[in-house]
Amino acid sequence: MALISGALDTRGERTLLARSFHTTDSIMTRLADPRLFRERAHVGGKWCSARSGAVVEVTNPATGALIGTVPDMGAAETRDAVAAAVSAFPAWRATLPRERGRVLRRWAELMLEHREDLAIVMTIEQGKPLAESRGEIDYAASFVEWFAEEGQRANVEGVTPHLADCAMVLRREPVGVTAAVTPWNFPSAMITRKAAAALAAGCPMVVRPASETPYSALALAELAERAGVPAGVFSVVTGAPEPIVGELCANPTVRALSFTGSTAVGKRLLAAGAATVKRMSMELGGHAPFILFPDVELEKAVAGAMAAKFATTGQDCLAANRIYVHRGIHDRFVTAFTRATAALKIGDGLDPAVELGPLMHARAVDKCREHVEDAVSKGARVTTGGGVDPALGGLFFQPTVLTGVTPDMLIYREETFGPVAPIVAFDDGDDIAALANDSEYGLAAYLFTNDHGRVQRLTRALDYGMVAVNRVKLTGAPVPFGGVKQSGLGREGGRLGLEEFTEVKYLCLNA
Repeated sequence: MALISGALDTRGERTLLARSFHTTDSIMTRLADPRLFRERAHVGGKWCSARSGAVVEVTNPATGALIGTVPDMGAAETRDAVAAAVSAFPAWRATLPRERGRVLRRWAELMLEHREDLAIVMTIEQGKPLAESRGEIDYAASFVEWFAEEGQRANVEGVTPHLADCAMVLRREPVGVTAAVTPWNFPSAMITRKAAAALAAGCPMVVRPASETPYSALALAELAERAGVPAGVFSVVTGAPEPIVGELCANPTVRALSFTGSTAVGKRLLAAGAATVKRMSMELGGHAPFILFPDVELEKAVAGAMAAKFATTGQDCLAANRIYVHRGIHDRFVTAFTRATAALKIGDGLDPAVELGPLMHARAVDKCREHVEDAVSKGARVTTGGGVDPALGGLFFQPTVLTGVTPDMLIYREETFGPVAPIVAFDDGDDIAALANDSEYGLAAYLFTNDHGRVQRLTRALDYGMVAVNRVKLTGAPVPFGGVKQSGLGREGGRLGLEEFTEVKYLCLNA
């Protein structure tokens, strides 16, 4: 598991930055309920430190200031969390689905009651604008509320017998102890989308949140405890990824693991879980095409592209990373899109006027810079932005537009995960579906056209798990979120999301 560490954990870059500032950014003074700021992990119903006493420093990406610390736990503490989940499993699976649903509904209610505090915690540790953080809390709570009801719908299914004198039944049962490894870009929603489904199915879950954003996870644990989630049913283990994730993958009593993150790390987790034939669900990288035809109103096209590219400062697996614009509308679109991009306000997410926050770490800034420089060296043109913001510095990369992007450029092939928008012109004779499908990824695609026949043809031809037509927002609690090819395995959300945490048991009953 040694290779997991570098890809999952970048806290060192932010810790060095914090030490260079010699300041502290206190969350507690900003919260109506300071108990939501927890600097201990939540294991088996108890708030714990690491056995070694070691801690991980957490910094604010906007200011570089030290926020606080969390325990740097390892394999031993992870085994404790798994053991607590094993102990809690029999009683939790035996709890009636409607009773589990009541607990989950109360958890969702508490999240919404404390929405502002949770959003402040998220913005300080993650950097996204406060309005986006509030939206994520609503989104996160919606999964808990939805699965509270969906857990009551995992009904027994009858099978028409092919044998005489018997009845055949399929029953869905909880898979057992589960685990989740979650990212920093959506530090609340990626936990609840997994945990609400697992808990509704009757499974306990152990969560390892990203080192950059542990406080959102710990606040959720505090509210879960208040909602009546039993000890051991929901644990949050903080610390370096290698020992924690290694234990979750190797431990045979963990029956299913859900991961959101890069494709490279997902492959390593799949290999690590193979020894125990662990069920894995993966939401991995994206490289979304945004396809625009000239029959769409320019204003609508620009608004759609802005939303698809710059949400979460471009640090989103659904972000449009190749904007294909028909040559008939290309020049007008570039002018309007560049103007709108240049007008975006970048800064500390706590400022209500800010629309884009900082990137998460220096490595993300370096990748944006590398993609821009490579594209320019091969003939692309920067129409706005192009580098670190000269006034803000640090982790603030300017929203950037590139035109003249071609397939030989890095940005055409790789997921940028930042606020850089590459525009690719295409003509009537081009096979746009083939161009869009020319990627190892297949998570989401966006299509803007008013031609009904074209919609039908392209939505069939696009090799993506999700396709949005003439809109950008496409996710939600009832939706089976997920991709094809190297963008993942399985689905999260919706009925299929619940099924990820169940096993089918077939009963053949003699009549």
